[in-house]
Amino acid sequence: MPRIALLLCLLLVNPTGVQAECECLWAGPFSKVQVDTDLVVSATVSTMKGNSIDLDIDRVLRGKVYTESIRVWLDTGDTCRAEPGTFEMNSQWVMALQRIDELIPGGFDPRTPNFSYGRVGDYSLSRCGGYWLSQSENLVSGNLVGGARWDMAPKMSPILIDLVEGFVNGTIDEATLKEAGKNNPALQQLILDTRIHLRQQRALQDATPDS
Repeated sequence: MPRIALLLCLLLVNPTGVQAECECLWAGPFSKVQVDTDLVVSATVSTMKGNSIDLDIDRVLRGKVYTESIRVWLDTGDTCRAEPGTFEMNSQWVMALQRIDELIPGGFDPRTPNFSYGRVGDYSLSRCGGYWLSQSENLVSGNLVGGARWDMAPKMSPILIDLVEGFVNGTIDEATLKEAGKNNPALQQLILDTRIHLRQQRALQDATPDS
């Protein structure tokens, strides 16, 4: 579970419907929470077993991964992670994931390998914020920049995944991301192409020696 979620888990009554075993405050939309995670990917669900899913990675937006697929562990009832069954087979998502670096006592039982806390080197997905976005081809939507708390699918105009990647990498600011959500994808593409062209022109000018 992401470090920020660990800090925010409190023994409070939560009227939002989150299970009593996991009482965490809303950490924010994707734009706020992704920065504290280890890996941000665009990926497709390829396998579902117990409280885990396997993701085939389509694009790495931030972080490093050396395999074509990764395993992501979901909730066991008290881990404040996304609930099993949230993600359908062959569905595509942008996910901000936390790497499992330590195995808690009793966290992985070889006798029940498909239902556990998870293995070291795998990943977990918190539900205490907008840690995932739905993706359809090159467009994404979800709790990106400030939807209602606990609403993982607020109404918004889908935006290009290239803009999300630019934000994650720091080349696009949050204001631009918010504005993109108000525009149609064709206009977003025009804005993106213009920004790329301007960056390429600046790079070309910097590389050209003074005459």
